[in-house]
Amino acid sequence: MDKLIDLVSTFASGAVIAVLTVWLTNRSRTRQEQQAEIGALRVQADAMTVAVIEVQGAAVANRLLWEGPAERGRTFLLTLLAFAGGAARARVAGGTDVQSGLVGFGQAAELLSRERVAGKQIVAAVREPLTRAGTAAAPLMRCSDSAVVTATEHLLAALAAVEDTVRLESALEAFGRAVNAATAPRLSWWARRRATRTT
Repeated sequence: MDKLIDLVSTFASGAVIAVLTVWLTNRSRTRQEQQAEIGALRVQADAMTVAVIEVQGAAVANRLLWEGPAERGRTFLLTLLAFAGGAARARVAGGTDVQSGLVGFGQAAELLSRERVAGKQIVAAVREPLTRAGTAAAPLMRCSDSAVVTATEHLLAALAAVEDTVRLESALEAFGRAVNAATAPRLSWWARRRATRTT
């Protein structure tokens, strides 16, 4: 009888130890997976933030280089000078008033054409940061946290209208809050229980 009791107690203690080992192993694995997911989410969110800032920088550079009043005034002045220079060259070469005017218009049109091509190249430079933003957004759209997915969608929509800086800043702040909430440390069961008891 004593041997049977010893055998049962050994079996019971072995079973308890096995159950505890499996439970602790599963809990540790789950915690490691959560930490890895949080780390990956932080990296993805950082990549998205950097891409948004690059798009903002490219848009600001485009605005400063090609769309400001000083730049438009410079283009207008250069066009007038090209017209006058072309007309003067045609006049010196013995052309009539009409021929001088046509040569002047041709010179002005050539200058405006070059300015337009350069402006389109600068606008095309925004495409690369937009592509990086889309690439950074892809894994965020598959996030298990719905707030992060929603904030990413709003941020991408705001990027489509990059000139609306207030909307873009607001969407970027909401994105940051959603990511911070998703990556905040999880409270243990005991900490949650203590918190509910004190309230």
